[in-house]
Amino acid sequence: MASSALRAELDCSICLSTYTDPVMLRCGHNFCRLCIDRVLDTQEQSGVYSCPECREEFQVRPVLMKDIALRNIMENLLSTQPTQTQTGIFCTYCVDSPVPAVKSCLLCEASLCDNHLRVHSKSPEHVLCDPSTNLEKRKCPVHKKVLEYYCTEDAACICVSCSLAGEHRGHRVEMLDEASEKKKEKLRNVLQKLITKREKTEERVQSLEESRRKAQEKASGKAERVTALFIDIRRRLDDLEKKVLSEISRQEEQRSLSLFALIQKLEIKKAELSMKMRHMEELCNMTDLLTVLQDPDTGDLCDPEEGGGDEDTGGHYRQHHDVDDRDVAEISDTLHTLCDIISGIRSGIYVAVPADILLDVNTAANNLHISDDLKTATGTREKQNRPETAERFQYNPQVISRRGFISGRHYWDVEGSRSGYWRVGMCYPSIARRGQQSLIEYNNKSWGLNNDNNQYSVRHASKVIQLPDKISSNRFRICLDYEAGQLSFYELCDPIRHLHTFTDTFTEPLHAVLYVWKGSIKILGGGSNWEKPS
Repeated sequence: MASSALRAELDCSICLSTYTDPVMLRCGHNFCRLCIDRVLDTQEQSGVYSCPECREEFQVRPVLMKDIALRNIMENLLSTQPTQTQTGIFCTYCVDSPVPAVKSCLLCEASLCDNHLRVHSKSPEHVLCDPSTNLEKRKCPVHKKVLEYYCTEDAACICVSCSLAGEHRGHRVEMLDEASEKKKEKLRNVLQKLITKREKTEERVQSLEESRRKAQEKASGKAERVTALFIDIRRRLDDLEKKVLSEISRQEEQRSLSLFALIQKLEIKKAELSMKMRHMEELCNMTDLLTVLQDPDTGDLCDPEEGGGDEDTGGHYRQHHDVDDRDVAEISDTLHTLCDIISGIRSGIYVAVPADILLDVNTAANNLHISDDLKTATGTREKQNRPETAERFQYNPQVISRRGFISGRHYWDVEGSRSGYWRVGMCYPSIARRGQQSLIEYNNKSWGLNNDNNQYSVRHASKVIQLPDKISSNRFRICLDYEAGQLSFYELCDPIRHLHTFTDTFTEPLHAVLYVWKGSIKILGGGSNWEKPS
């Protein structure tokens, strides 16, 4: 009864059969690997994972752990269990009540229970085997004798007559037990290889599951950052809209009041002119000459076109027209700035600082490790297994930045390892990606600062300028004035110290470029519209 209860513990609660490749969840419950995989696949559609036994929930798809102890217990227990009742073969001579057979006799072509086996003939011609219902398969179809040998040349089981006088005469033969053991040994070797291969596959699956989980977390984080960024952009747009509309309303109200005062002034002037016109018409119609000549209001006649009065109207109009033009220009400039931000987002540059530098992994050599934040490059002997493309550096451990600069003044700061061999600078995107000509500073398309175990130099087009040995900091600033054609290097100490300035006429966008054979370089940050240090 205890054995029966123990056997029940070896049944999977999903398929209700004995465990096949048992695995364990974090909560401690065991299942067949195939069974629990199917359950988890079904749960994946709902987004909630839980144990079928205790219903414990998991935030991500749980990792399946091999239960080696349970598998060993299961195999040992099953190997010791009696199999008589599992064969379904009963003793030929127990007619009254069926008794499970323990052996079959090939000569008698009968199955025997324990009792009948004890009284069965022990002579050699009576060959016993495991219980079987098809005993004919264990006899030679030609000579009707028991199959006792194995022909290694024909890979066939044969009887003694076949080996002496039959078609297998002269062939190399072995006893069945010997041949069977050899084949079992080969099967064990193949089985061990399959087990090893399956374990490696399981490890690979677990590794891929972990990679998938990290990718999901990373994508979720990116989605949150992008959502927050667009919320901020919408808020800025709403604030800009309110500000512009408020300013338009304020200026319109001010303009309306000013024009209303001007209209009132002109109405008064218009009334005065009308009165003068009527008085002059009356004088023109008079026949009394003295009255016309002596009228005090017409003593000093002048041309109306010579007087001032319209200049106020024209001045106000020009003033309001200029204000409208300035408003439109400011709004247009702001909207173009927002368009630049959105274009940067579309290009994958999720930064607020216009001159921030992010490394382009698509250009990174396979002997260069790039950090997840795309700001640190480290030399490595471990191949990164990135796809070989035309834009990737093939041998030199180099990488360039995603964005380039085609105008303006920009700077960016770096921190290099104190020891090692690295270079930092700027280059054109048309720099070669293969061969010696692709090496930074060894061509006319790149400018750089070189560190060889704390020995510093600057280089362009293979021309080297050694720098003083008194460089104590491992932080540097690279400053670009594109229009002036100047690329400067500074040591970030207190006070900041100028090292060297290259002067050239830049003809392409300039990208940051890093070379790291030993050690590492980290980009600290950057900015635009910098002032040249004194």
